[in-house]
Amino acid sequence: MDDVLDRIDPERGWAALVAALVACFSIGSVVFPRTVYAEFVWHYFWGPVYADSEGASCVAWADGERRLLGVDECRALANDPERLAEIGPVAEPGYTIVSEIGYVIILLIALIGVMFLLRRLDIQRYRVGFFALFPFMLFGGALRVVEDANVAAIRAGVGQPISYPLNTLLISPLIYFTMFFFALAAVVISVWLDRNGYVSGYEYPLAGIGTAALVACVGYLGALAATKEYVYFYPAILGVVLVGATLSAGITWALVKRYAPEVNRGTGLIGLVIIWGHAIDGVANVVGLDWAGELGVHYGDLGPKHPVNAGIVDLTDAVLPASITHYTGTAWPFLFVKLVAAVFVVWIFDEQIFEENPRYTIILLITVLAVGLGPGTRDMLRATFGI
Repeated sequence: MDDVLDRIDPERGWAALVAALVACFSIGSVVFPRTVYAEFVWHYFWGPVYADSEGASCVAWADGERRLLGVDECRALANDPERLAEIGPVAEPGYTIVSEIGYVIILLIALIGVMFLLRRLDIQRYRVGFFALFPFMLFGGALRVVEDANVAAIRAGVGQPISYPLNTLLISPLIYFTMFFFALAAVVISVWLDRNGYVSGYEYPLAGIGTAALVACVGYLGALAATKEYVYFYPAILGVVLVGATLSAGITWALVKRYAPEVNRGTGLIGLVIIWGHAIDGVANVVGLDWAGELGVHYGDLGPKHPVNAGIVDLTDAVLPASITHYTGTAWPFLFVKLVAAVFVVWIFDEQIFEENPRYTIILLITVLAVGLGPGTRDMLRATFGI
């Protein structure tokens, strides 16, 4: 048995695993359409994306007719289990525990594939690659706000600039695949330019491509704000989030360097970037959920999309009396959770891990930054443009 395992090529084994999973769900969806596709794939994965793309509060399966429903209808269904069982599963925009577990599994499988790809590209200078990919994290969040502008157009009763199904590529989680292939293409182009002597390092064109995409995306949102009545511009939000996140990350970093310098010996400045990225997510949530109104923002319902975030808000609301949350809000603990989690991650990636497998370590750190800075940038820009 050990001899057989030793003869299995890791890349072919990974490809076989991916093919087996795709075949399993494809065949299962055909043979058991209600159980596998409607109750699982559609309910937890595609249905929420479709509802989000159409700006609906929820969407009912209704034997495949995909019936879009408003807030009142969704609430009525939630209180009518017989009717709910009759029309089939109902999906809402956002995430559930089941979908998040599924996406984590997909992410881990994808990361292994990326590691194989980087090995084939023979990229050696990993740390500069981390910083070169930094603009792509910001771009991913800004690109998601383009779809928020689409939803704002629906609510305003005008045509969507980007309509279904193309707009699904800009909705979580599909936007992660969109960004993955965009960044992958940028990496391949940058490495080619480097290997052929056009540039002195692949990191320069890579950072340039990401920065250009970010500027173009934010410029598009700015043009919408200047020309469309359903998109606004609140620069105070941008300033508060950036200043708040920078102060939070700076204080956290200073405390780490003073009282626990061993925490960041492995990551160095990469650790500071990770803490700052997750501080952006934390502060953007606090501002968007509790303080946007105080800063003059008026837009649709902005509620927590992730179960963890929603759970923290609900717990704060249940534990603290209204006399306190009236002044503090209920989202502020999320910022501390993000900062503590970021410091913990930085501590895990010590010097030994970098020495043993620097390629996979950098991939994981890029992923950690992306899952914080991407959503944080989206929340920050969504509030900034009032959508």
